[in-house]
Amino acid sequence: MQQGVGTQLARGQYGVAWQLGFIPRLLQTPDYARAVAVGAGSWEDPSEIDPFVEARLARQERLRSEHPLELWAVIHEGALRQLVGGRDVMRDQLGHLLDAARTDTVKVQVVPSLAGANPGMIGAFGIVSFTEPGALDVVHMDVPSSTLWLESEEDAARHRRSFDRIARVGLAERNALDLMETIRKEM
Repeated sequence: MQQGVGTQLARGQYGVAWQLGFIPRLLQTPDYARAVAVGAGSWEDPSEIDPFVEARLARQERLRSEHPLELWAVIHEGALRQLVGGRDVMRDQLGHLLDAARTDTVKVQVVPSLAGANPGMIGAFGIVSFTEPGALDVVHMDVPSSTLWLESEEDAARHRRSFDRIARVGLAERNALDLMETIRKEM
């Protein structure tokens, strides 16, 4: 039986991400992040997009720091096939995702479109966990006007259980890498 999120990523600060429609933020290339921001259409002033993308990329440094954040990302196959920014942007994005998945601190799984009904159909979310004594896990979800943050232990436990069930219907890491490479070549 597959171990749950709490036992697989317990060496330090870690995060998990379940995404339906796009590549998780911590794994996006600059061009992909820009295309997502433009596609969202929520910017009144287009000059705000580049600082937004720069801030997103700065947060990615947590994956490469001296004590890196460990990340377990489960991504729906549709997000890998969604043509965000065009074929070149997607090809680069998938290459970047593959490179990240081959590191020691990032685990990537893919839930195939044929997986059927699962708890992830309700919506995307992430969980950030901290190793400091007394620190609570924090769940975050995007809503149209902002990001919703849930800071109760009950919410975190419920979302950890959902994440574990979603991960169980996902492809094994090796198979996920093979699928990402196949999709990349199709681009």
